[in-house]
Amino acid sequence: MKQTLYLLSFMLLTGFISAAQAPNSIPGEYHLQGVMETASALLLKPDSTFELYFSYGAMDRQGNGKWQFQDGKIILNSRPRPERDFALVTSKIASDDFTTIKIVDSNAQILPFFETLIKTAGGEKYGKMNQEGMFRIPKTKTTGIDLFFTLAPERYTSFPVESDDNYFEFRIEPWIIEIFVENIVLKPEKDGLVGEHPLLKGDAFSYEKMK
Repeated sequence: MKQTLYLLSFMLLTGFISAAQAPNSIPGEYHLQGVMETASALLLKPDSTFELYFSYGAMDRQGNGKWQFQDGKIILNSRPRPERDFALVTSKIASDDFTTIKIVDSNAQILPFFETLIKTAGGEKYGKMNQEGMFRIPKTKTTGIDLFFTLAPERYTSFPVESDDNYFEFRIEPWIIEIFVENIVLKPEKDGLVGEHPLLKGDAFSYEKMK
C-alpha cells in the first residue's frame, strides 16, 4: 500500500513539475513555414491562451482559445463552433416562377463570394450568388439548401426544407470567418513547433519561433 502511494505521489509530482517547467519556454510567437501564398502565425501567451492568424489571398482570418501542455505536446482548443454560420431570415411562397436563394448583409461587396446547393426531387442545383447575393432556378419543390462561403471553404450550413416555399432569405452570422480549433496538436522542437494546422490538411507543418 505504501509503495503504491509512493508511486502515485511520484507520478503526480513528476507531472506537476513537467507542467510547471515545460511551458515556461513555450510562450511566444510562431510563424508557419513552407506553405506558398499563405501566411499564418500563432501566439501562445503565458496565461495559457492563444491567438491564431491566417491569411490567404484576400481573406484574413483570426481565432483564439486556450492551450495546454500535456505529455510533451501542446494542445489547442477554442470555444465550440456554432452549429450554423447562416441564419434563415424569412421563407415564403412568392408569386413568381422561380425558387430564389438570397443572402443579405450590410457589406454588399462580400455577397458574390457565396454559393448554394439547392436540393430537389429531380436532383441538386448548384449556383453562385450574383452581385445582389441572389441565385435563382425555375420554380421547383425544394427539400434542402446548403450555403457555402468560398473564402472560407470549410464553412457551410445545411437547411432542411419542409414546406412549399420558393423564396429563402438568409443572413451571415458574425463568426463566419472566425477560426475554430479542436484538439490541434503541436510538438515543441528546437526552433519552434511541428504539427497540425486547423485550416490545412496534414500533421507535419513547421512553425518557427520568433526571437
